[in-house]
Amino acid sequence: MNSLTERDVEKVEEVVLPNGIRYYELRVGGGATPRPGDLVVINVKGSVKGKNGDDQVFVDTFGKRALALVMGSRPYSKGICEGIESVLRNMKAGGKRRVIIPPSLGFGEEGADLGEGLQIPPMATLEYVIEVDRVSIAPA
Repeated sequence: MNSLTERDVEKVEEVVLPNGIRYYELRVGGGATPRPGDLVVINVKGSVKGKNGDDQVFVDTFGKRALALVMGSRPYSKGICEGIESVLRNMKAGGKRRVIIPPSLGFGEEGADLGEGLQIPPMATLEYVIEVDRVSIAPA
């Protein structure tokens, strides 16, 4: 852990947001929460259930190069969807969550072609593990 304010969660409980996203707090971070325009650097692993019931990973930056995204900017890239931004809004640097995103906040009725043979089927529920590396506050 990077900070004295980060802590591992002793009892993991499901949180259900009004928009249908479910998440499990794995580690609570410390510091600022991101606002529109802020740069957020995250590690993320995203998967979807395949036709045969196994998890198909479509993005995994853990141990590789983290993703940087600007809160509120579109389009998303590299397997990131609207639901990810929704979850990031109340995370802090060092925080880590397991997140279940419903199709309406994932890739919806269209699904997605992420290239390199990676397909997310229409109306797929997505599962992510998200870790916020840092939040850089946008200049005023």
